[in-house]
Amino acid sequence: MIKLNRIHHIALICSDYAVSKSFYTNVLGLEIVRETYRIERNSYKLDLSVQGEYQIELFSFPNPPERVSGPEARGLRHLAFEVDDIDASVKHLQKHKLIIEEIRVDLTTGKRFVFFSDPDGLPIELYEI
Repeated sequence: MIKLNRIHHIALICSDYAVSKSFYTNVLGLEIVRETYRIERNSYKLDLSVQGEYQIELFSFPNPPERVSGPEARGLRHLAFEVDDIDASVKHLQKHKLIIEEIRVDLTTGKRFVFFSDPDGLPIELYEI
């Protein structure tokens, strides 16, 4: 058996690097750890952290193929972030003109959560602790 310690990082590929970089840093507030342009691949790699912990790698590639998206699609279901105040978080996202689904309640935990999408349609969940 393999002993897994934790999730190391999550890799995302975007269609418009500048738009996605702005979304993840200015709208969601992720912190830039490192930005690298890889000339041989004509590609950016942006390392982001959430409160100095979990790392997201945001990649750009020329003409990446589309992927089926949606929280009920097969494969990666969604990216979820924990928040303290879901109402304040939704208000912040609405200021950025994002389409936010209705806040729901997790029937197992009684906790509130909500979905919206990144600029490429990747479902993102906010889950209130």
